[in-house]
Amino acid sequence: MSDEADSYQLLSSYEPADLLDGLSTGIVTLDAQLCLVYANVSAQDLMRISVKTARGRPFASIFHDSDKLAGMLRRAMDRLEPCAQHEIVLQPLGAPLPREQQFVDIIITPLEGQLTGTHLLLELTDARSRRRLSRENDILSGIDGSRLMVRQLAHEIKNPLGGLRGAAQLLERELHDPALHEYTSVIIGEADRLTALVDSMTNPSRPPQKAPANIHEICEHVVRLLRAEAPQQVRIDRDYDPSLPDGMFDRNQVVQALLNVGRNALQALDGTGRIIMRTRVQTNVSIGPVRHRLVAAVQIEDSGKGVPPELSKTLFYPLVTGRSTGTGLGLAVAQDLISRHGGIIEFDSEPGRTVFTLLLPLEVVE
Repeated sequence: MSDEADSYQLLSSYEPADLLDGLSTGIVTLDAQLCLVYANVSAQDLMRISVKTARGRPFASIFHDSDKLAGMLRRAMDRLEPCAQHEIVLQPLGAPLPREQQFVDIIITPLEGQLTGTHLLLELTDARSRRRLSRENDILSGIDGSRLMVRQLAHEIKNPLGGLRGAAQLLERELHDPALHEYTSVIIGEADRLTALVDSMTNPSRPPQKAPANIHEICEHVVRLLRAEAPQQVRIDRDYDPSLPDGMFDRNQVVQALLNVGRNALQALDGTGRIIMRTRVQTNVSIGPVRHRLVAAVQIEDSGKGVPPELSKTLFYPLVTGRSTGTGLGLAVAQDLISRHGGIIEFDSEPGRTVFTLLLPLEVVE
């Protein structure tokens, strides 16, 4: 039997609904009143509702703020003309968080039948992966230029660090209370860490000095530093994934990247609000052209007013900042440090919820 015959026999053994449920594209049919008649499994995932619950309801009523969608459906039905829209924003009513948004490419095709009347066929494609890939490419293409500027600035930082460390050592000798030495030790330790960090940033050929490390220990160190800087009205919580394995990291570089993002979150709160340090393990994640089996995702979420839309495409460039007193270096340095690990920093922002996600490929320690 030929391959074509085998394929035909295989396809004919499935019910049409089973074939549609196997598609990654959402398929929806609406009647003349624009009420849902059918939705395959992918469409139900996008709608966050089962076809049994949604059947007979106006399709637009399944989403928040759906006037634009309702207008598209009505025009397609009235004119009996197909239409398409890229990256339309849909907010399913049944989503765990009302603010959750789906970015969807939609194609609407009218279907006329003598017996069944006019229907609309909707093809819904999740556009988030394309948006994420486009944003990653923009970020990665700007890293080389940012890295050059960061190296030049790093030279200017090193000299004051030596003076800071020397002053802390002199102060430690004058303190008669041994309990106070803890604070000078922190200053000296942080100065040494920053000096090592600046040395690594000014040497482009030097790879990260990786060693076995627990990402939660690194996060805890950063949380302690952030809590020491945070005003009383700022609450810093943790949400760690216990299944996250140890990995190979340059501890100083990861600490600095997290600290820069965390301080950015503190400044965004303007003295009051909440920060969450969250970890998750992700599988089969593509970063640029490379696909990684395991990735540590470290998120820093804040309840601030969000990233200004005009800065969203240039946020990781040096000297780009939305604050009059900001330097615009923190996120650029953080992105450079994480990129040295083969990772990337992404963000999603809206008023009241901004999430920076540091994706770090995991070289699992046996």
